[in-house]
Amino acid sequence: MYLLHTPSNSLVEVLNPPELWNPFMKKVAGRFHAGEELQEQELFTKSHLAFPSGEALPKCWVDANYRHRLADDPHETVASPQAVPPFARHFAY
Repeated sequence: MYLLHTPSNSLVEVLNPPELWNPFMKKVAGRFHAGEELQEQELFTKSHLAFPSGEALPKCWVDANYRHRLADDPHETVASPQAVPPFARHFAY
C-alpha cells in the first residue's frame, strides 16, 4: 500500500499494513518510493501520512479512543448500527 508522506510530498510504501490500521501503533514501517533503487526501511509517524489523494487517514486508524471523543462532541455524530448497510456491518464503525 502506498501513502503520501505530507512533509516531503513523496510516496511511501507501507511494508506491514496491519500496523497502519492498528490505532495503538503511532508509527508504521515503510520506505520512500523514489528512484529505481530500493530505499532503506524506516519508521513513519501516522500523523505525517495521508492517502495519495490528500485525504487524511481514518480516525479509527490513528486514534484508539475516537468513539469516546465523538461521544463527547455534540457536533459530531456516530453512525448507529441501524444506519450501517447490512453488507458493511462486519467493518469497524
